[in-house]
Amino acid sequence: MSIADIRTDYVQAELSETDTDPDPIMQFSKWFAEALRAEIKEPNAMGVSTVGPNGRPSSRILLVKDFDQRGFTWFTNYDSRKGIELAQNPYASLLFHWIELEREVRIEGRVERVSAEESDRYFQSRPIKSRLSAIASSQSRSIGGRAELEAQYAKAEAQYGDHPPRPEHWGGYRLKPDCVEFWQGRRSRLHDRIVYTLGENGEWKRVRLQP
Repeated sequence: MSIADIRTDYVQAELSETDTDPDPIMQFSKWFAEALRAEIKEPNAMGVSTVGPNGRPSSRILLVKDFDQRGFTWFTNYDSRKGIELAQNPYASLLFHWIELEREVRIEGRVERVSAEESDRYFQSRPIKSRLSAIASSQSRSIGGRAELEAQYAKAEAQYGDHPPRPEHWGGYRLKPDCVEFWQGRRSRLHDRIVYTLGENGEWKRVRLQP
């Protein structure tokens, strides 16, 4: 079979303007709960795209750790490629893809660091080995080999034991959305797309986009 011949017709559901909540965060919460009930593997996995100073975008998969009216929160290394790019251009886009439900959600907005207290709380809730890894790894930096990486981990483990502190280069980001699109797959590629945009008055506007 040719790659060009791989296709699926989407038949599970539909999405209309009247089906959606006036608030996109509430609508996302509804869809996220449905993804949990469907037992989708890692429903909190999302693509995060940033843009470097050269105008080139880069994407990676991260896990959202919280979402509410303040925005969508994740945690990572501030000195990583994405951290450096966000320091230079504090805008990003998120993409959730729940293929089992034939759904996508795209989210765009400005990104800010969360407070040190919030980062501390989440860091201490992580498994001990994940905390040590955050200390041991200079994310996105080159290294000579796996053995060198494991030696850095062993050094962090020997130094901090069961009480590793949150390193200053590690913490949370929160994206405050100003554009959210809900995509529901439909037959014959006539997909449903409902997009919310945030107005200057702080109110959300909903419109349907052509697929």
